Amino acid sequence: MRIGATALLLVPVAALAASALDGTWRARIESVQVSGKPDVFAVVDGTYTCSSCDPPISVRADGLDHPVKGHDYYDSIALKVRDERTLERTIKQKGKVAGSGIVTVSADGARLTGTFTDYTGAKPASGSYTAKRVAAGPPGSHAASGSWQQDKMQSGNDALLTVTYAMSSDSFSMSANGQSYHARFDGKEYRVQGDPGHTTVSLKKLDERTVIETDRRAGRVTDEVRIHATEDGKSIELTDLDRVRGQTAKLILDKQ
Repeated sequence: MRIGATALLLVPVAALAASALDGTWRARIESVQVSGKPDVFAVVDGTYTCSSCDPPISVRADGLDHPVKGHDYYDSIALKVRDERTLERTIKQKGKVAGSGIVTVSADGARLTGTFTDYTGAKPASGSYTAKRVAAGPPGSHAASGSWQQDKMQSGNDALLTVTYAMSSDSFSMSANGQSYHARFDGKEYRVQGDPGHTTVSLKKLDERTVIETDRRAGRVTDEVRIHATEDGKSIELTDLDRVRGQTAKLILDKQ
Protein backbone atom coordinates (compact mmCIF):
# COMPACT_ATOMS: atom_id res chain seq x y z
CA MET A 1 0.00 0.00 0.00
CA ARG A 2 1.64 3.13 -1.15
CA ILE A 3 1.60 6.13 1.14
CA GLY A 4 2.80 8.33 -1.29
CA ALA A 5 2.05 9.76 -4.51
CA THR A 6 4.17 12.00 -2.24
CA ALA A 7 7.23 10.35 -3.87
CA LEU A 8 6.06 11.75 -7.13
CA LEU A 9 6.85 15.47 -6.11
CA LEU A 10 9.82 15.07 -3.87
CA VAL A 11 11.71 16.57 -6.72
CA PRO A 12 13.73 19.09 -5.35
CA VAL A 13 15.06 25.71 -5.09
CA ALA A 14 16.16 29.30 -4.55
CA ALA A 15 16.29 32.05 -7.15
CA LEU A 16 19.01 32.85 -9.62
CA ALA A 17 19.27 34.22 -13.16
CA ALA A 18 16.24 34.05 -15.44
CA SER A 19 15.78 30.81 -17.34
CA ALA A 20 12.89 28.84 -18.82
CA LEU A 21 12.78 26.77 -15.62
CA ASP A 22 12.67 29.72 -13.22
CA GLY A 23 9.50 30.20 -11.23
CA THR A 24 6.92 28.53 -9.03
CA TRP A 25 5.10 25.60 -10.59
CA ARG A 26 2.04 23.55 -9.63
CA ALA A 27 1.43 19.98 -10.79
CA ARG A 28 -1.63 19.38 -12.92
CA ILE A 29 -3.55 16.60 -11.12
CA GLU A 30 -5.07 15.05 -14.23
CA SER A 31 -1.66 14.80 -15.91
CA VAL A 32 -0.16 12.35 -13.40
CA GLN A 33 0.58 8.94 -14.94
CA VAL A 34 2.24 6.06 -13.11
CA SER A 35 3.53 2.96 -14.90
CA GLY A 36 5.78 0.01 -14.13
CA LYS A 37 5.60 -2.48 -11.29
CA PRO A 38 2.36 -2.54 -9.25
CA ASP A 39 2.04 -2.05 -5.50
CA VAL A 40 1.56 -5.47 -3.89
CA PHE A 41 0.23 -5.98 -0.35
CA ALA A 42 -2.04 -8.32 1.57
CA VAL A 43 -3.61 -9.03 4.94
CA VAL A 44 -3.85 -12.77 5.60
CA ASP A 45 -4.57 -14.45 8.94
CA GLY A 46 -3.96 -11.21 10.81
CA THR A 47 -0.62 -10.43 9.15
CA TYR A 48 0.07 -7.53 6.80
CA THR A 49 2.69 -8.01 4.10
CA CYS A 50 3.97 -5.56 1.51
CA SER A 51 6.10 -7.41 -1.01
CA SER A 52 6.58 -4.36 -3.24
CA CYS A 53 8.04 -2.36 -0.34
CA ASP A 54 11.83 -2.12 -0.22
CA PRO A 55 12.74 -4.01 1.86
CA PRO A 56 9.54 -6.13 2.08
CA ILE A 57 7.37 -5.72 5.18
CA SER A 58 5.60 -8.32 7.33
CA VAL A 59 3.89 -7.22 10.58
CA ARG A 60 0.79 -8.06 12.58
CA ALA A 61 -2.29 -6.19 11.34
CA ASP A 62 -3.39 -5.26 14.86
CA GLY A 63 -3.23 -1.45 14.63
CA LEU A 64 -0.14 -1.31 16.86
CA ASP A 65 3.28 0.10 15.97
CA HIS A 66 5.75 -2.58 14.85
CA PRO A 67 9.44 -1.88 14.14
CA VAL A 68 10.78 -2.29 10.60
CA LYS A 69 14.31 -1.86 9.29
CA GLY A 70 15.91 -0.53 6.14
CA HIS A 71 13.39 2.16 5.20
CA ASP A 72 14.53 5.72 4.58
CA TYR A 73 11.55 7.60 6.03
CA TYR A 74 10.15 5.36 8.77
CA ASP A 75 11.21 2.82 11.37
CA SER A 76 7.80 1.55 12.49
CA ILE A 77 4.46 0.76 10.89
CA ALA A 78 0.94 0.17 12.17
CA LEU A 79 -1.66 -1.55 9.98
CA LYS A 80 -5.30 -1.47 11.05
CA VAL A 81 -8.19 -3.35 9.43
CA ARG A 82 -11.02 -0.81 9.55
CA ASP A 83 -13.63 -3.07 7.99
CA GLU A 84 -13.99 -5.80 5.35
CA ARG A 85 -13.01 -3.42 2.53
CA THR A 86 -10.79 -0.80 4.21
CA LEU A 87 -7.22 -0.74 5.55
CA GLU A 88 -5.40 2.06 7.37
CA ARG A 89 -1.61 2.41 7.58
CA THR A 90 0.48 4.74 9.75
CA ILE A 91 4.27 5.03 9.57
CA LYS A 92 6.53 6.69 12.13
CA GLN A 93 10.16 7.75 12.41
CA LYS A 94 11.56 7.85 15.95
CA GLY A 95 8.03 7.89 17.36
CA LYS A 96 6.83 10.77 15.17
CA VAL A 97 4.18 10.18 12.52
CA ALA A 98 5.79 10.41 9.07
CA GLY A 99 2.78 9.43 6.99
CA SER A 100 -0.64 7.87 7.00
CA GLY A 101 -2.97 6.42 4.41
CA ILE A 102 -6.30 4.68 3.95
CA VAL A 103 -7.29 2.40 1.07
CA THR A 104 -10.79 1.15 0.30
CA VAL A 105 -11.62 -1.46 -2.32
CA SER A 106 -14.78 -1.18 -4.43
CA ALA A 107 -17.65 -3.60 -3.92
CA ASP A 108 -16.69 -5.52 -7.07
CA GLY A 109 -13.03 -5.69 -5.95
CA ALA A 110 -11.73 -4.13 -9.17
CA ARG A 111 -10.71 -0.67 -7.98
CA LEU A 112 -9.00 0.88 -5.02
CA THR A 113 -9.42 4.41 -3.67
CA GLY A 114 -6.62 5.75 -1.51
CA THR A 115 -5.99 8.86 0.57
CA PHE A 116 -2.63 9.79 2.09
CA THR A 117 -0.85 12.44 4.12
CA ASP A 118 2.92 12.91 4.24
CA TYR A 119 4.26 14.74 7.31
CA THR A 120 7.95 14.88 6.34
CA GLY A 121 7.80 18.43 4.94
CA ALA A 122 7.12 21.81 6.52
CA LYS A 123 3.36 21.26 6.10
CA PRO A 124 1.29 18.08 5.73
CA ALA A 125 1.17 17.07 2.05
CA SER A 126 -2.02 15.22 1.26
CA GLY A 127 -3.89 13.80 -1.70
CA SER A 128 -6.03 11.00 -3.05
CA TYR A 129 -5.81 8.55 -5.94
CA THR A 130 -7.41 5.52 -7.55
CA ALA A 131 -5.81 2.28 -8.65
CA LYS A 132 -6.93 -0.70 -10.73
CA ARG A 133 -6.45 -4.31 -9.74
CA VAL A 134 -3.91 -6.26 -11.79
CA ALA A 135 -3.82 -9.42 -9.63
CA ALA A 136 -5.89 -10.95 -6.86
CA GLY A 137 -4.68 -11.34 -3.30
CA PRO A 138 -3.93 -14.71 -1.68
CA PRO A 139 -6.85 -17.04 -0.88
CA GLY A 140 -8.65 -15.96 2.28
CA SER A 141 -7.02 -12.52 2.34
CA HIS A 142 -8.63 -9.15 3.05
CA ALA A 143 -10.62 -7.76 0.10
CA ALA A 144 -8.11 -4.94 -0.47
CA SER A 145 -5.23 -7.40 -0.84
CA GLY A 146 -3.58 -7.90 -4.23
CA SER A 147 -1.55 -6.09 -6.87
CA TRP A 148 -2.59 -2.55 -7.75
CA GLN A 149 -1.56 -0.10 -10.47
CA GLN A 150 -2.22 3.54 -9.71
CA ASP A 151 -4.15 5.08 -12.60
CA LYS A 152 -5.41 8.51 -11.49
CA MET A 153 -4.58 11.20 -8.99
CA GLN A 154 -7.84 12.62 -7.69
CA SER A 155 -6.66 15.50 -5.49
CA GLY A 156 -3.66 17.13 -3.86
CA ASN A 157 -2.99 20.17 -1.68
CA ASP A 158 -0.48 22.95 -2.33
CA ALA A 159 2.15 21.35 -0.09
CA LEU A 160 2.11 18.26 -2.33
CA LEU A 161 1.84 19.90 -5.73
CA THR A 162 3.90 23.12 -5.61
CA VAL A 163 7.62 23.50 -6.32
CA THR A 164 9.95 26.39 -7.15
CA TYR A 165 12.93 26.07 -9.51
CA ALA A 166 15.72 28.41 -10.59
CA MET A 167 18.67 27.87 -12.94
CA SER A 168 21.86 29.77 -13.75
CA SER A 169 24.61 28.92 -16.20
CA ASP A 170 26.32 26.61 -13.71
CA SER A 171 23.76 25.65 -11.08
CA PHE A 172 20.16 24.71 -10.32
CA SER A 173 17.95 25.13 -7.26
CA MET A 174 14.74 23.61 -5.91
CA SER A 175 12.41 24.45 -3.02
CA ALA A 176 9.27 22.53 -2.08
CA ASN A 177 7.43 22.41 1.25
CA GLY A 178 10.43 23.10 3.46
CA GLN A 179 12.90 20.98 1.49
CA SER A 180 15.46 22.52 -0.85
CA TYR A 181 18.77 22.22 -2.61
CA HIS A 182 21.22 24.36 -4.55
CA ALA A 183 23.55 22.26 -6.71
CA ARG A 184 26.11 22.87 -9.42
CA PHE A 185 26.24 21.08 -12.75
CA ASP A 186 29.45 19.33 -11.77
CA GLY A 187 28.25 15.77 -11.10
CA LYS A 188 28.90 16.06 -7.38
CA GLU A 189 26.32 15.09 -4.75
CA TYR A 190 24.50 17.86 -2.87
CA ARG A 191 22.32 17.38 0.19
CA VAL A 192 18.59 18.09 0.05
CA GLN A 193 18.10 20.35 3.06
CA GLY A 194 15.13 19.52 5.29
CA ASP A 195 14.76 15.99 3.93
CA PRO A 196 14.63 13.38 6.74
CA GLY A 197 15.56 10.67 4.22
CA HIS A 198 19.00 12.32 3.71
CA THR A 199 18.64 12.47 -0.06
CA THR A 200 21.48 13.85 -2.17
CA VAL A 201 21.19 15.09 -5.75
CA SER A 202 23.62 15.35 -8.64
CA LEU A 203 22.70 17.36 -11.73
CA LYS A 204 23.32 17.43 -15.46
CA LYS A 205 22.24 20.30 -17.70
CA LEU A 206 21.20 18.97 -21.11
CA ASP A 207 20.22 22.36 -22.55
CA GLU A 208 18.69 25.67 -21.50
CA ARG A 209 15.33 24.05 -20.85
CA THR A 210 16.27 20.58 -19.55
CA VAL A 211 17.89 19.29 -16.37
CA ILE A 212 18.53 15.69 -15.32
CA GLU A 213 18.52 15.08 -11.57
CA THR A 214 19.83 11.89 -9.98
CA ASP A 215 18.75 11.22 -6.39
CA ARG A 216 20.67 8.99 -3.98
CA ARG A 217 20.12 7.78 -0.44
CA ALA A 218 22.87 5.94 1.43
CA GLY A 219 24.85 5.86 -1.81
CA ARG A 220 22.13 4.08 -3.79
CA VAL A 221 20.46 5.68 -6.80
CA THR A 222 16.76 5.98 -5.95
CA ASP A 223 15.36 8.26 -8.66
CA GLU A 224 16.28 9.71 -12.02
CA VAL A 225 14.29 12.84 -12.80
CA ARG A 226 14.00 14.71 -16.09
CA ILE A 227 12.80 18.32 -15.72
CA HIS A 228 11.98 19.94 -19.06
CA ALA A 229 10.41 23.35 -19.75
CA THR A 230 8.14 23.59 -22.79
CA GLU A 231 9.04 26.02 -25.56
CA ASP A 232 6.28 28.46 -24.60
CA GLY A 233 7.63 28.59 -21.02
CA LYS A 234 4.21 27.92 -19.52
CA SER A 235 4.72 24.33 -18.37
CA ILE A 236 7.25 21.78 -17.20
CA GLU A 237 7.17 18.15 -18.26
CA LEU A 238 8.57 16.04 -15.44
CA THR A 239 9.45 12.35 -15.55
CA ASP A 240 10.53 10.54 -12.37
CA LEU A 241 12.02 7.06 -12.81
CA ASP A 242 11.84 5.41 -9.38
CA ARG A 243 14.68 2.88 -9.45
CA VAL A 244 13.74 1.37 -6.08
CA ARG A 245 10.08 0.65 -6.84
CA GLY A 246 10.50 0.06 -10.57
CA GLN A 247 7.89 2.71 -11.39
CA THR A 248 7.82 5.76 -13.65
CA ALA A 249 5.72 8.85 -12.88
CA LYS A 250 5.02 11.49 -15.52
CA LEU A 251 3.32 14.79 -14.85
CA ILE A 252 2.93 18.34 -16.10
CA LEU A 253 3.47 21.41 -13.93
CA ASP A 254 2.00 24.80 -14.83
CA LYS A 255 3.71 28.09 -14.10
CA GLN A 256 2.03 30.10 -11.35
